[in-house]
Amino acid sequence: MTSGFFKSKHRSPLFVALTLALAGSAWLNTAHADATLDRIKARGTLVVGVVLDGTYGSLDPVTRKPIGYNVELGESLAQHLGVKFEAVEVTPPNRVQFLQQGKVDALIASMQYTKERDEILSYVPTPFEEIGGSAMIHKGSGIHDWADLRDKPVCVSQGSNYTKPLIEQYGAQVKAFKGMPEALLALRGGSCVASVHVTPGIQARLASTSGEWKDYESPFTTQLIPSPSVIWVRKGQTDTVTAFDAIVKDWHRTGFLIDEGNKWHMPPSHRLLDLHRQYANKEN
Repeated sequence: MTSGFFKSKHRSPLFVALTLALAGSAWLNTAHADATLDRIKARGTLVVGVVLDGTYGSLDPVTRKPIGYNVELGESLAQHLGVKFEAVEVTPPNRVQFLQQGKVDALIASMQYTKERDEILSYVPTPFEEIGGSAMIHKGSGIHDWADLRDKPVCVSQGSNYTKPLIEQYGAQVKAFKGMPEALLALRGGSCVASVHVTPGIQARLASTSGEWKDYESPFTTQLIPSPSVIWVRKGQTDTVTAFDAIVKDWHRTGFLIDEGNKWHMPPSHRLLDLHRQYANKEN
């Protein structure tokens, strides 16, 4: 629908000038509404919240510094922006608060896209992976599919996006714990019949040569709600989103994300391979 201003051909020069001035002022206010990117550059450091639960990140036993897949994604973001990088450990219960309170500039913290998160945060629209949930269960438990979890206790991390489908679709009795290590410990202690988390975290533990999980398995043939893995920022941070989105697209173009996944024993999903082909072809 065309506005009244553009309909009329008989507005006075003063009216036109005032209207354009007001429009310009509104545009400037919008353009400067996102102060995060300016603050990152002025500070010279990008601060990213990461989860160090042993799946996407952990503490180096020698240096005691954060290492891992999500940490290296954050380092790459900082390199593209031309600033230093700082990783801050967050947990599923506090990661959103850390972001909203300005303790971190962004989250790369095992947070797949959900409508509920979209309502309170902004996110980079190009995903860097697509991840679903898998269940760790004790061998011989008689549980073979998601439907078998009905009316049974299931452990998850606090704030997990798997809580809702487990309850609403499969009728499970969900028990939430601080993080994945605590939920898995509860599984070993018999507090639940299954522990549901991101598939790479389950696969990594089952593939471990330590033998800690030799009596457990993940037999379900489908993942729970495969969802885009995205970078989260504070609501309305449009400049930051735009800058980060260009970097994520470059990750796909170069194959950086595939290399990182393989490096940290997380084979790329079909979605990630499709994104690599999509952006690599745009270069040609």
